[in-house]
Amino acid sequence: MASFQRRRNHQNHSLRFLLPVISAISGTILILFAFLSVLAPPGDVNHLRHNRHLRNGEDDLTETSFHVPVRALEAEEDQIAIYGGRHRPNSSTGAVTPATSLQHLLLSPVILIFGNLGADAVTQPNRYLMIATSGGLNQQRTGITDAVVAARILNATLVVPSLDQKSFWKDASNFSEIFNTDWFISFLSKDVKIIKELPKKGGGKALSPYTMRVPRKCSERCYQMRVLPVLLKRHVVRLTKFDYRLANRLDLDLQKLRCRVNYHALKFTNSIQEMGKTLVERMRMRSRHYIALHLRFEPDMLAFSGCYYGGGEKERKELGAIRRRWKTLHISNPDKERRHGKCPLTPEEVGLMLRALGYGSDVHIYVASGEVYGGEETLAPLKALFPNFYSKETIASKEELVPFYGFSSRMAALDFMVCDGSDVFVTNNNGNMAKMLAGRRRYFGHKPTIRPNAKKLYRLFLERRNMTWEVFSSKVYTYQRGFMGKPKEVRPGRGEFHENPSTCICEDSEAKANADLTHQPNVQAKDATRKDVVEADDDQSLEEEPEWTDPDDDEDQRGPQDKGQLKGTNMEYDDLSSDEPELEEILSD
Repeated sequence: MASFQRRRNHQNHSLRFLLPVISAISGTILILFAFLSVLAPPGDVNHLRHNRHLRNGEDDLTETSFHVPVRALEAEEDQIAIYGGRHRPNSSTGAVTPATSLQHLLLSPVILIFGNLGADAVTQPNRYLMIATSGGLNQQRTGITDAVVAARILNATLVVPSLDQKSFWKDASNFSEIFNTDWFISFLSKDVKIIKELPKKGGGKALSPYTMRVPRKCSERCYQMRVLPVLLKRHVVRLTKFDYRLANRLDLDLQKLRCRVNYHALKFTNSIQEMGKTLVERMRMRSRHYIALHLRFEPDMLAFSGCYYGGGEKERKELGAIRRRWKTLHISNPDKERRHGKCPLTPEEVGLMLRALGYGSDVHIYVASGEVYGGEETLAPLKALFPNFYSKETIASKEELVPFYGFSSRMAALDFMVCDGSDVFVTNNNGNMAKMLAGRRRYFGHKPTIRPNAKKLYRLFLERRNMTWEVFSSKVYTYQRGFMGKPKEVRPGRGEFHENPSTCICEDSEAKANADLTHQPNVQAKDATRKDVVEADDDQSLEEEPEWTDPDDDEDQRGPQDKGQLKGTNMEYDDLSSDEPELEEILSD
């Protein structure tokens, strides 16, 4: 018993000794924790509430379950990681492009891919090709580019293409009011003979064109079989609604010609270029880096897509009234469209995606957009995420924009230049502007173009209230793999050529680059390239392809002629036009 009491007294003595030590250690830890809490940066104070009319059926998020932190990127390594590399000004365009290695040098734009013959030597007399483009600015740009190649295939003289003035976009501008016509003609003088208007007959009467249309994705043989016989008989052929009327895969020389037209011969007028450069400079004065976002959240866009964003009966009535403009537009299932990634993200969702990818609230963002559905209320969450929010209307005065007001293509051209000059371009759909800019940014040394993986992000946005920001951000990173516009992200030959002009970009050694510049044809390289293109185009191993595409791509590629519905006529193109916008035109830009 005495032994037990001694042990108990010893234990009590030990506890009395340890208690002060434990208290001291605990106090020290508490003081240290409080000190660290004071030093920790505060969280972002905005709650990122859903727009009342665009709620996706969710309740407002609470700060405890989903809280967006401030993520200012100050380290040089972080800046390089999200902006794609160090950049340097390009004095010739006013844009900023990344410094590139010799492996990514462009093939020389002045290589005479058809030898030293020149356009005059291969252009046959009494063959004139006229082109009527279709859609908005960038859709028409694809038509203009392909028109030059079509003229080369037919060995015909090309008349400067006419722009679509009667479609949905209702822009009365002609070619010379958007593009530098003289430069266009002179730059391509070694490839194709181009004239401003048809020559007169002996009596001073204008030649009468024979009007016809070719199918979508018409190949070189297609033009030789369908158009050439008519051209030989009628001498003047006008191809109407000329957009995506040329095959994606062509002979290597023709692909290079496409690039010279699109990236070098097609220059905007001086007034557009000067204003565009001014806008880029003003963005650069505000920040070292900036993001450009093509929002594509206009009422017409949403109505055409058939998507629904939880705005109740008001939204259904408003968008339904717009949808009735297209009498042949099928009734879609909004939930199904959204699940399949065929709906543009809301402005808030785009902002959350970018923040999750590492772009802090201090990032400067330029938004290219028309009238946003829901107005300022819809834009408010995006502006809360990125307070440094700009558009051409906020960085230019009304007086400066007067020459461009009322002309959708001229306004679109300004947005095109500012988006092209950005460090990162973000597109909210995979329409023509997205494709054209993605291709251009690959061609000129490479700058990232981010496309939302809408199919996977859709479910994530619905469930984000049930996860922390860290989990959400990690999932966004995972889902966006393959959609970040990295140099090797899209294999050569995959996708639309205007979006991925791989055959025009030198990816080989310095020796091959020098060989190309000496104007010496390389038959082995040509054959290898064509083989790679075919194999890559048939490869279906990529995990994801962009789901958000133009209705153009869904049109039956047999074309109207194969269906026996459209034959050549002598009617003027103006008589073919309708006041009702065609289905594919609404998504063109």
